[in-house]
Amino acid sequence: MADAGTLTRADLAEAVHRQVGLSRADASGLVEAILRHMCEALSHGDNVKISGFGSFLLRDKGERVGRNPKTGVEVPIAPRRVLTFRASQMMRDRIVAAD
Repeated sequence: MADAGTLTRADLAEAVHRQVGLSRADASGLVEAILRHMCEALSHGDNVKISGFGSFLLRDKGERVGRNPKTGVEVPIAPRRVLTFRASQMMRDRIVAAD
């Protein structure tokens, strides 16, 4: 795994290679296919739920007035869609137990 505490696509592919026994190329292809499928679902407006892990949710935010922190000038912020992640209760319990 990466030294900085970040899990990468390569780390996921390596784990699939070791644990499932697929070739490195097939494991990498599988990881890419899963991520591509998730991205496509999100881009079509669908939420993605992975049981025991969490949910990737799309949220529409309305137009609002923001303020430039340096000048204090009010600026309208356009409506947009944002992606949020909500960890499952099982994941939250695992994270708390790991501390």
